[in-house]
Amino acid sequence: MRSLFGTERPIIGLLHLHALPGDPFFDEHAGVGGVAAAARNDLAALQDGGVDAILVTNEFSVPYQKRVSPVTAAAMSYVIGNLASQIRVPFGAEVIYDGDATMDVCAATGAQFTRCVFTDVWAGDLGLIDRDVASTIRHKHDLRLDDLRLFYFVTSEGETNLGQRSTAELIDSLAFNCKPDAYVVGGSAAGMAPDTELLRELGDVAGATPVVAGTGCRPDTVASVLAAAHGAFVGTSIKVDGKIWNPVDRARVHAFMELARIARGDE
Repeated sequence: MRSLFGTERPIIGLLHLHALPGDPFFDEHAGVGGVAAAARNDLAALQDGGVDAILVTNEFSVPYQKRVSPVTAAAMSYVIGNLASQIRVPFGAEVIYDGDATMDVCAATGAQFTRCVFTDVWAGDLGLIDRDVASTIRHKHDLRLDDLRLFYFVTSEGETNLGQRSTAELIDSLAFNCKPDAYVVGGSAAGMAPDTELLRELGDVAGATPVVAGTGCRPDTVASVLAAAHGAFVGTSIKVDGKIWNPVDRARVHAFMELARIARGDE
């Protein structure tokens, strides 16, 4: 974690892209240029506020596709390319639910890390999400993404694991089969925090592999989350009025990072 992010417990700010071409709620009048402009503003707010890293996601490509249309990966790469000269911190990219498309975007943009639902079978609003991690890892190898760090979701927002294995059992098998760089534990939905006791339990199972909170790290929970996890992804709580659809609030990011630095003992 330190070699990639400069700290053992990074705060990774989420840069949520507006709906993209091909998405049902894409703003045709603003176009992909409008997506890039909004992303540029959020990038500035995140970096000026002091986050340790940034993850770009197609958050508003709802309802999500289990295997995205080619235009999604192309549009994400276009937007990230427009931001590239302004990115000052480590950055990653994630095409939600689609590990193979995520590899494509990371290869096209030079992303240093990613997270995704890479494994298992999950049931929820999208039906069955059945991931082929063997294909994804081979795709990563074919693209020569040897230095790309993979953060594996071991819970899935709003979905149930059909194998009925505990999260600890899932981590144990992933360690042998996939050798993840980190595990991501989320709550039941965006903005919902995982249980801190679960984070501690999974940290014991994971050993030297970091366990990171994927959702729900807020000003009132950042100290307890960072005491139990090796970092956190942060999105909703650093937006204007704490609403997921709003732009990133620079002042909220700054205040959040002050609390995070205190919790980490940086100050």
